[in-house]
Amino acid sequence: MRKRYIKVCLLIALGLIGQSCSDFLDKEPLGKETEETYFNDPNNAVLAVNAIYDVTGWEEGPGYNNNGVGANLEWMYGDVMSDDAEKGSTTNDFQALQELKDWTANSANDIAKGLWSNAFAGIYRANNVLKNLEKANISASLKDRLTGEATFLRAYFYFYLARVYGGVPLFTEPVKPSEYTTTKRATLGETFKFIEDDLKKAATLLPEKSEYSPADLGRATKGAANAYLARLIAYEIGTDNTAKHTWQDVYDVTSTIIASGQYSLTANYAEIQEDEGENNVESIFEIQEAESTNSWGAIKIGTSSNIFQNNRSTWGWGFNNPTTSLVAEFENGDPRKAVTVYTKGDVVLGTKVEDILYPSGNMTNYLNRKAAIVKPSEGKEAGQNIRKIRYADVILLKAEAAANTGKEQEARDLVNQIRTRAKNATAPKGSKEGSMTYDALVVSSGTLPLVGTSVTGKALLEAIWHERRVEFGMEALRFWDLVRTGRYLSALTATRRVACEKHTIKDGVVNPVPVLPIPLNEQQSWGLAQNPGY
Repeated sequence: MRKRYIKVCLLIALGLIGQSCSDFLDKEPLGKETEETYFNDPNNAVLAVNAIYDVTGWEEGPGYNNNGVGANLEWMYGDVMSDDAEKGSTTNDFQALQELKDWTANSANDIAKGLWSNAFAGIYRANNVLKNLEKANISASLKDRLTGEATFLRAYFYFYLARVYGGVPLFTEPVKPSEYTTTKRATLGETFKFIEDDLKKAATLLPEKSEYSPADLGRATKGAANAYLARLIAYEIGTDNTAKHTWQDVYDVTSTIIASGQYSLTANYAEIQEDEGENNVESIFEIQEAESTNSWGAIKIGTSSNIFQNNRSTWGWGFNNPTTSLVAEFENGDPRKAVTVYTKGDVVLGTKVEDILYPSGNMTNYLNRKAAIVKPSEGKEAGQNIRKIRYADVILLKAEAAANTGKEQEARDLVNQIRTRAKNATAPKGSKEGSMTYDALVVSSGTLPLVGTSVTGKALLEAIWHERRVEFGMEALRFWDLVRTGRYLSALTATRRVACEKHTIKDGVVNPVPVLPIPLNEQQSWGLAQNPGY
């Protein structure tokens, strides 16, 4: 499935599993195939599941009444809404993104509308597939796998929604017209329970990564379901823990992933985000992308993410500028700093960066090096896969769980695996003018020292949180980490904190949970209670 080649075939499947289309329905049927019989062909069943994956890569969407919605990518929440990044670009460009940063967004915000629209489109497709797979006359092994993939993807979309909006309407079947005004909004705890059940079911049905053929690399796996389950439980523990989870639960799930032997750390940290790092030994789940000649539009094969984030003075639009706070978080000599950020005077892709238009087109004097992998052809979508969860996250989640359950030496050992890998990294590929090689670094013996036995208690947790920040810098995780650990509000400027506090769930939660507005059209059409302060 790598590189979303499936898109060429999706039109067949979308005719059966997409939303309403009056022109299609008004035509006389040209054959005998129906939605029910369609899934009796194994190839068709696979195509239908591929169509759910397709939605994970939408960076825009068809939107309400097919009028389209604005661009939305996870870094717009995970990076920009945190202390790791500013909006970037010119002051007046893409104000919807600045509204998220400042907590001044309202229910008409295009980014928030886009996520809601796209995620529920994915959920609709997943439910339609699950309904039809139950009756499909295909092999039991394929049916189980496809059911696992669709269930995982439904959980993926719901987890995304829950972290941005809180509790949402929960559907296990395609939405019926009779449900349009009768479906109630679930609580955040109920939504988490729904996601958890899906992930656990998916984990029982999905194969391990090694059990897929090379052609299917990139599909959801047992490891992906368990990794998202560990991430979900950690998020529940710090937000709405109605399920009364403990850190032992996270420890057990991450231990299962590690014991599977399916994953390991990429030897060279600098390689992870490069083309050759796609779907590698560290990859647990990533969105498959491919360069295409498509013009900008709602349903894409490739991504505009790296174009959004790269140098405005050359081939990018200059958004998502890493902050000086993130840059300062890196210890002296940490090779991950050069892999994560770049500035004027650095060499990127073998070319010296002469200017990043600071301050007219950049807010911090830094750009995201992890997005500067390859320059796409002008007018095309880029083929850089979007890493969603990797093995290093599992290791650091287990470290956090170990630290919280009295296994402090194990926690230190796990963190030190990450630090040792980082210490041995090369410079980013193309760090010398005219060259696109990985060049060795001279790293002093004192660089990234191991976390020792004197680091204990709260200091050990802070060491783990520090490691998460520098390991996953500019990978759209920071916002969620700050929220679940109760540090988000204190990381905001005073003005932003006052604005954010108006939009947080405070009752029945461990730490305040900031939420964005439900799109006005959806809130009114479904009769949903709006989020606090909107």
